[in-house]
This record gives sequence, structure tokens and C-alpha cells, in this order.
Amino acid sequence: MASVKLPIDSIAHARPPAVPLVEATLDLVKEVVRQRFAESGMGWNEFVFAGSDKLITAEDMKAVEAKILASGHRFDWSASISPSERPEAYKPSAGLAEDGEGFSHPDAPSAEPDEQGRALRGVGDNVVRYKADVSGKALYVRSNDRVLELLSNGVPPGSIAIIDDSGGTLTAPIIDQFAGVICAGGTVRSHLGILSREYNIPCLMNAKVSGIRDGDQVMIEATAQAKTAEDYQEGIERSGRVWLIAEGGQ
Repeated sequence: MASVKLPIDSIAHARPPAVPLVEATLDLVKEVVRQRFAESGMGWNEFVFAGSDKLITAEDMKAVEAKILASGHRFDWSASISPSERPEAYKPSAGLAEDGEGFSHPDAPSAEPDEQGRALRGVGDNVVRYKADVSGKALYVRSNDRVLELLSNGVPPGSIAIIDDSGGTLTAPIIDQFAGVICAGGTVRSHLGILSREYNIPCLMNAKVSGIRDGDQVMIEATAQAKTAEDYQEGIERSGRVWLIAEGGQ
């Protein structure tokens, strides 16, 4: 079936190569499409618009994932439930702790306090560039129980939520009450990034933070240049910083 040529094949040669996982996944998916297209006996337009949603199945996509996992690859996780429910598919959740105890990303930068007393504790992709940085108390929101608690009791004013679910579904009912958001997953175009933009809430996505606990006074560099879709495609790094201002109780 590999001899079946797809219209997308000519496009692939014109684009720069993506990261190895993306290239491997694309190759595996194209093999599935080639096979189903050849078996269908349809023309390409008919296959795409009338047949592919039925001929390419969920089982086909599970088989693609199984081949990736069989190679030894394990996926990065953004929601803490992922490595808990599927440890065979995701990297170990090293540094993951319960709400309030924080977590440590191995690639999070850190530095001693600067002349303003700000200790660097992380970076992330800035969703929107604001005129001023934002500070508040760190509030870990990583479970349904925590959301229900905050729905019942209210979000403390000035809270900067630290979240690992980039989908936004978990925190959607209370997102308008946050002074800022730091999310360990996703991109500026993820659901949570879109919600934060709509609610005009400073937000860092794809954040790598370490050494921050519930109740610590933190600051988000909301004045950092916002990251664009083109930046992701071209591999351009733009980061907003996360600073620890004071530990909880100080």
C-alpha cells in the first residue's frame, strides 16, 4: 500500500521537518490513509468528503499510538490524571504532588532573588502582552475536588492559579475569579489560553515551574512578548518569567 500516492505527499516535501514525534506520527497516519484509500475504490474527493470518517476508525488511531509506544516513546503529560490512569503511555509524574504541595519541572529555571527581591522559579508562553506584570498568591487547582471546594467557598481574591490541565474544562466555572493563570501544558491556542484571553486574565501556558507552593506570593511577567503560532512553527523561544516574591506566611 505504500505505493499509493496521496495529495498531501507533495505538500510534505515543501514544508520544513517537524520534531521527530510529529514526523513519525504523520508517517503512520499516512500509511493508514493509504491503505483505507486503496481499499475503498473511491476517488480522492469522494474518499475525503464521503468516506474517510467511516473508513478510518478509532481502532486505526489506537494502532498508530500502539506503534509509537512500542518504539519506547512515552508522551509528556499536561493533566495530572494522564500518568495516573495510563502509566504505560505517559512519562512518570516525577515531582507531581497533591494540591497545594507544588511540583517541580526538571527544566524549570531558577535563580537567587534579584535587586527587586524576585527569585526566578519558572517560565511559560505568554498568551497576551499586558502593560504591567501581575502578582498574587499561588493557588494550585489540579483536581475536581479542588474546583468544587472553590465553587462552594469562592476563590480568594488575587489568586494566581497553577494548573496542569490545558483543556480548560476543569477550571472553566471559576476562571473569571483568577488574577492570573500558570498552566503546565498546552500552547497559547489551547482552550485554557483562549478562555484566559477572553476573560482578560494574564496567562502563561506550557509553563515549567519549580519551588512554588500554595500561598506563596508570585509574579507573572505579563509584559513579556506574546508567543504566536508562527513562533511555535519556527521553533522560536519566547518566554514570560515566573518569580517567587515571598513564601507563604512571610
